Amino acid sequence: MSSLLAASVATLVFCAPGYPGAAEDAQPLLDQFTKALVANSGWPAGSLTSVYDPTEQGGFARLRSADAVLAFVPYPFFVEHAAELHLTPLVEADVVDVGPQQRWSLIAKSGRVASPASLGGFTLLSAAGYAPDFVRAALVGWTLPPNVTIEASGQILSSLRRAAVGEPVAVLLDRTQTAALAGLPFAGELKVVTVSPELPVALVAVVDSRLSKGRAATLKEGLLGMAHSPRSAEVLAPLQLRGFVQPELKSRPAAP
Repeated sequence: MSSLLAASVATLVFCAPGYPGAAEDAQPLLDQFTKALVANSGWPAGSLTSVYDPTEQGGFARLRSADAVLAFVPYPFFVEHAAELHLTPLVEADVVDVGPQQRWSLIAKSGRVASPASLGGFTLLSAAGYAPDFVRAALVGWTLPPNVTIEASGQILSSLRRAAVGEPVAVLLDRTQTAALAGLPFAGELKVVTVSPELPVALVAVVDSRLSKGRAATLKEGLLGMAHSPRSAEVLAPLQLRGFVQPELKSRPAAP
């Protein structure tokens, strides 16, 4: 690789806090995805690399590095950090069995929560709890009382069980988690209190305008084209992706 090409190598940072996955398992899949994306976008081979971090703080720190030009993140991460990191949406991910958008459901013990005020003193648990701005924005029409505690939790089953037995706990679930709710033996003790509007699942964004408009355009075309490429399908499937679609949002949502 020439020194000129080496100097222009950019990094795509994958960050998926709240969801299972270790870097050693994810990285080989992301390397394959990145190579396919480079080829599909007409970029020089080796001009884009990828790195995976499963934590919010680790991903945030990595995205502040000068070589980090692209972020592939869940929508809650985008809502929480888009302003500080200057993230501009490029495409939305089209996720297998979900699609490009989903609704989030607030779950509580049946009969326990009738209004936002009922949540006073509650702990609101969610895989997206690391992003309180997202949690508040998702609950349209439900202004949370100031004494609600929002916490991140990957132990969704345990959180739902706590709510079912009457602890002051509510749980915010994504579409996949909500669909699994009916299969729980204590599902009859729980109720969907309110549901969010349709929101993106995940997206690829340009970081702090570090990518020129021309390179961003070719990359966007490459991402959108992956859904129609049999070769790309082989690298998308292990990541539970069908492809990418045009973003429906242009910037960070307004704060609640």
